[in-house]
Amino acid sequence: MTLEQKIGQFFFPAVFINDTEENIQATEALIRDHNIGGLTFFHSRASAATNYESKQKVVSYDDSYAKLKQLITRYQKCATTPLLMSIDAEWGLAMRIEKTPQYPYAITLGALPESQIDLVYEVGKQIGLDLKAAGIQYNLAPLADINNNPNNPVIGYRSFGENKEKVALFANAYLKGMTNAGILGCLKHFPGHGNTNVDSHLGLPILEENLEQLLNNELYPFIKGIENKVDSIMIGHLAVPALNDGKNTSATLSKNIIENLLRKQLGFEGLVISDALNMKSVSDLFEQKGQLEWEAFQAGNDILCFTDEVAAGIEAILKNATEERINESYNRILLYKKKAGLFENGSIYPDISQSKIDFSISENLNRRIAEQILTKVKTDTNTNRIQEAIANNSLAQVSIYKDGFATKVTQNSTTPIFSLTVENPMLNQEDLAQYDTIVISLFVPKAKPLNQFDIQPQVIESISTLLHNKNCILYVFGNPYALQVIPNLALAKEIIMVYQDFEVFQEVAVQQFFNKLACPGLLPVSINNI
Repeated sequence: MTLEQKIGQFFFPAVFINDTEENIQATEALIRDHNIGGLTFFHSRASAATNYESKQKVVSYDDSYAKLKQLITRYQKCATTPLLMSIDAEWGLAMRIEKTPQYPYAITLGALPESQIDLVYEVGKQIGLDLKAAGIQYNLAPLADINNNPNNPVIGYRSFGENKEKVALFANAYLKGMTNAGILGCLKHFPGHGNTNVDSHLGLPILEENLEQLLNNELYPFIKGIENKVDSIMIGHLAVPALNDGKNTSATLSKNIIENLLRKQLGFEGLVISDALNMKSVSDLFEQKGQLEWEAFQAGNDILCFTDEVAAGIEAILKNATEERINESYNRILLYKKKAGLFENGSIYPDISQSKIDFSISENLNRRIAEQILTKVKTDTNTNRIQEAIANNSLAQVSIYKDGFATKVTQNSTTPIFSLTVENPMLNQEDLAQYDTIVISLFVPKAKPLNQFDIQPQVIESISTLLHNKNCILYVFGNPYALQVIPNLALAKEIIMVYQDFEVFQEVAVQQFFNKLACPGLLPVSINNI
């Protein structure tokens, strides 16, 4: 293989499952002409990770999964060297593909007691098996970021929580599950994206910590991952001036952070992959095409993820890099391709044409998780309140954005439901005059904190008034940080976090409501207004 062909192995451009035939053929030409090492799959060009400016609507397609498998087979047939197929599937293929199994967010898993860590392992394993059936060998997950900033616009629900030991423990359990399914894993975003308040898709976050502080907190889960032989680590687009001679240089482009800290000081020997090079924190830094790719490579990245300039990037690296440095990354990539089984049985890709998804496995696993993560954030001192209210016909329900939980409760009682929706976000308090006990089921619209998780101001006002005037029991289906946007939350008689809005999570919550099931879950983050 020529040096130029070896350099091609460093490039993992983005490809889109729902794309035009013209673009698909352009990818095939890229594979044939430049011997690229792999591909990173996204749903469509309008999907969130690639659509921060145009804000196109993401269209849903029923056949995305079938298209994915067809494209993988098609692209592999173009490759002289087998492609390492990758995807960001933190909570399963459903993160990118319709009608595929979805598993709980990391923050939900973070509510599990440590005694239930086997469930985290099972999530990693099942996600791995789902990916393998689709022909993907490399999952760009999980996060090793610690939730130590509640205002973080992009990490939050994707992290296992604020406790560094638990984050490390659960991230490694997830990785072990994927490894045992035959899938390569990835810890991200080194050296830690948790304590930032800027979305690196849009700008450059800056960490003000020094090395000692980072070693004591942010870096801890990565160190534990390295001890457990994690396959790869993704470098985040964030600046750490204390590690970079006071400069606000993105870690992705910093030899001090990758070569000196990660490789030499922490002893990491696996693959180093850049975060997506199309992200605004780095994509506009260099006018000359290929310069960004060269800067990322020379800083120490083996894999250049989501690069838009393959030909120019190869040319820049060929012109500037030493043969020794090229061979280091090439040999490392080849080693992990072999680990992923890409050269087994004389075939460069597995036959995935007959593979199918078994949804019963994910549903059963999600139910087991739901039973263990229910978290009683606040406990009612009157243990008979609900029964007394039902007996006195003084119990009502207020469902917010979705009626599923409330409808299930009403099937077993005659409790009236008052619904708040996007179209009708205000509650007429007079309608509730005869009821002194209110069960509120809040389905948080968005997992990210932007615009108060998309909870409308009128809805927040209605909840606040209810908490002030009534005996309220609050069930929350969503990100626990959403609790912090609710005034008068401390007046709630009882608060139960359910985390996910999946059907099985609602069913388990209803069982808890009627049967007073134990709530073994632990809040994975601190909430300040309870």
